[in-house]
Amino acid sequence: MAEPLVNQYGPDVPRKIASMLAGVVPGFSAEAFLADALRGYDSLDLMARGSHLAKVMRQHLPADDAKAMAMVRLAAEQAVDLGTGSLGRFLYLPFTSYVGMFGLQQFEAAMQAQHRLTQLFTAEFSIRPFLETHPQATLDRLAEWVHDPNEHVRRLVSEGTRPRLPWGRRLRAFQRDPAPVLALLEGLKDDPSLYVRRSVANNLNDIGKDHPQLLIDTTRRWLDELPPNASDAQRSQRQWLVAHALRSLVKAAHRDALAVLGHGACSQVQVSNVSFEPLRPCVGGTVRVTFALHNPMHQPQALLVDLKVFYRKVNGLARPKVFKLQQLTLPPGASVTLGKTLSLRQMTTRQHYPGEHRVEVLVNGDAHGLGTFELLC
Repeated sequence: MAEPLVNQYGPDVPRKIASMLAGVVPGFSAEAFLADALRGYDSLDLMARGSHLAKVMRQHLPADDAKAMAMVRLAAEQAVDLGTGSLGRFLYLPFTSYVGMFGLQQFEAAMQAQHRLTQLFTAEFSIRPFLETHPQATLDRLAEWVHDPNEHVRRLVSEGTRPRLPWGRRLRAFQRDPAPVLALLEGLKDDPSLYVRRSVANNLNDIGKDHPQLLIDTTRRWLDELPPNASDAQRSQRQWLVAHALRSLVKAAHRDALAVLGHGACSQVQVSNVSFEPLRPCVGGTVRVTFALHNPMHQPQALLVDLKVFYRKVNGLARPKVFKLQQLTLPPGASVTLGKTLSLRQMTTRQHYPGEHRVEVLVNGDAHGLGTFELLC
C-alpha cells in the first residue's frame, strides 16, 4: 500500500517555516514557535496540519494585522529547500491557510499575497473564504486575473471557483447558481496553457454534478461556436476540454452528454471472446480483461468504449468504477479486440476485498455484461 501523503508532511515542515519567519520577523523565537507547532501535530491529517501551522504563525506574528500579513508574504519569499518529495510545495500550505483564515479584513493585501503565493504553491483553498465573504470584489479581481501573464494565476481563477473542489469546502452559492463562474471560464476556455484548460474542464465537471443540462448546453455551444477557420490545434484543444468536462456524465452513460461527443446513437455491436486472466486473481496482483466487438451493420459506427467494474466493498456491496478504454470508428462487418489490465493492489484511494466482481463494457453508454472474476485473499 502506498505511504499516506501526510507522512511526507512531517516535523521538517514547521522547522523550515520557523527558519523562514525568523528571517523577516524581528525578535522571532524559532524554539517557541516549534514547541507550539509540534504540539499535537502527529495526530492531524494533511490539511489540518496546514491550518494548525497557520494558527501558530498567527500567535507568533505581530498583533498588527497589516504588519503580520506583510511578514507572511515576505517569509514565503525566503529561499528554502523544497526537497524532492511529491509534497515539496505543500510547504506553502500554512501560508495560504493564514491568508484565508486571517486576511479577510485586509482585502487588498490578501489579494496581493494570494497572487504571489499561488505562483509558489496554489491559493485555490485560501481564495474561497473571500468568494464567500467578499463575493463581488473577489469575482472582479478574478476577472482581471483571467488575463494575467502567469498561468498559475490564471489557473487560480478556474480552480479556486470550483464549486466542489477536492479537499476544499464547497461553494454553495456557486452550486446554486454557477453563472458567475461560467462567465470567468468563458475567458479561459482557449487558454494557451493545458494546465489552465484542464482546470476549466474540472470546474465544468463540478458544475455538471449539480446542473447537468447547463453543462451539456455550455459544452455544445462551445463546440458550435468554433469558427470555420479554426486551426486543427484550436479545434482539438476545444474538443479535448469538452470531453474532459463531460467525463462524469459520460461515465454515467448520460445520453445527451454522449451526443455532444458524437456518440449519442445506441450501439449495435456484438460482444464475444471474453476472457479474464487469471479468472481467480489475488489481492495485490492484476487481472487482464479482454473482449471483441463486432459491427454487424452495413455502415460504420462511431463508438465510445469504457469498462465498468463493480468492486466489492467491505460491507459486501458492489460499487462501480468506470475506466476509459477507447474511442474508435468500427467499419461495417469489422471486429476489434480490446482489453485492460486492472491493478488489484491496495491503494489509499481504493481498497480491494475478496469475492465476485462483475464487469461490463459500456459502448456509447449501452451496457454489455462481460462476466465475473473472483478475487481471492
